[in-house]
Amino acid sequence: MSLAVTLSRAQEGIAAPQVMVEVHLSGGLPSTNIVGLPEAAVREARDRVRVAIQNTAFEYPNRRVTVNLAPAELPKDGGRFDLAIALGILAASGQVPREKLDDCEFLGELALSGELRSVSGVLPALLRARARGRRMVVPRENAAEAALVPEVDVRVADTLAEVCGWLRGAQELLAPVGIPSDGGAWGGPDLLDVRGQLQARRALEITAVGGHHLLLIGPPGTGKTMLAERLPGILPPLSESEALETCAVLSVAGQQADLAQWRRRPFRAPHHTASAVALVGGGSLPRPGEISLAHNGVLFLDELPEFSRHVLEVLREPMESGHIAISRAARQSTFPAQFQLVGAMNPCPCGYAGDPRPRCQCTPDQILRYRARISGPLLDRIDLCVEVPQVPLAALGTPRGAHDEDSATVRARVLNARRQSLMRAGRPNAEISTRELERDCALGPAERRWFETALERLGLSARAYHRVLRVARTIADLDGGAALLEREHLAEALQYRRL
Repeated sequence: MSLAVTLSRAQEGIAAPQVMVEVHLSGGLPSTNIVGLPEAAVREARDRVRVAIQNTAFEYPNRRVTVNLAPAELPKDGGRFDLAIALGILAASGQVPREKLDDCEFLGELALSGELRSVSGVLPALLRARARGRRMVVPRENAAEAALVPEVDVRVADTLAEVCGWLRGAQELLAPVGIPSDGGAWGGPDLLDVRGQLQARRALEITAVGGHHLLLIGPPGTGKTMLAERLPGILPPLSESEALETCAVLSVAGQQADLAQWRRRPFRAPHHTASAVALVGGGSLPRPGEISLAHNGVLFLDELPEFSRHVLEVLREPMESGHIAISRAARQSTFPAQFQLVGAMNPCPCGYAGDPRPRCQCTPDQILRYRARISGPLLDRIDLCVEVPQVPLAALGTPRGAHDEDSATVRARVLNARRQSLMRAGRPNAEISTRELERDCALGPAERRWFETALERLGLSARAYHRVLRVARTIADLDGGAALLEREHLAEALQYRRL
């Protein structure tokens, strides 16, 4: 029977669905047809594969070759199926053993010389292959990425000839060498560089413990960007599953993670001219945007009101759900987007409203229009709004005080407080559900009456009510993890919702 089946993986978000490559040889005029909803790059594989097989000293069948990529309704794109198609043709023509293909999956684009070229989305495919208990062969250029996935039998190859020799038992393919990791240790900007700003530093610590969203408001040059850039340095390192998920998004986007630092939290800072598609993802072939590239990390939006209002509004749903679904006419892709939003803005268009020196020339209407660029529903989803005032120039030249702590000291407190929330709910406080709030954010009778009165006077929404409770729970964890929330915890959480 001139029929062979090989296995590969498509790229659809970070799902990597399985594709069966069925190859059949029949009589008739010599030709090669690829069916199964292939796009242009896949249809062109017939020419790449034919020349690669001939240049590898194998015989290309002088028969009618039909290649079916199943399931047929799944769109296929790119050159990732070249290796599987070539091996299917060689197996159908009896040049490599069919039985060796049963428990192995193949990814790789073929050059005309028979060399294997790297493809995107290898990491999600490896995770799926591991779940199915299968081996996988990938190009050597993807070896570093493949080394991140434990407990999977993955082999790397440089050429089609090496893979064929391995299938015939003539040679061995090596496994990728593991990448040493620093365990998530931070080597970036340090909080020790920030002078003063005690309230902003406190808010940054609360943000790191609970996974909350943060907005920094202050005139130019007060250290808003410095504070935001130092947030990843006090966040807990990524767990192995979080790091793999984060690297999988980068792999799908065609970007290489820094594999020596793959346990560090990502930090993304797009320019305010970024479009909605650049921020949330999209395209005819959906690709992840900045919110997905910041998955499990920090998304920093400097000059927040300068972003288009439409661009900012697309953040509202993923801030709540932790994922983004991108729908197009041909397909729908879902990408993870569990990020911490940190925004920075000036108090007015010129930046100097509230300055004791009469420097601000903005009218009240101009200030209102400037702040109205950020909608109320978006502000309602931001847990902490903090003013970052000017630091006196004299304080910059004085010796550092006890409150000018470095990132390592603050991170130790963050890890201890985060550990309490993980033991209690299994997730950071910002992600606990409404039902878990009733259990973990219990209030005494007096505190509840005081809290309800404060909420009514401030006119806060039901969403704000829940978010204030989550922030208060984080503050209590920082103060030792009291079972009941105290009035000082609630009062501090309320003061961060003044905008």
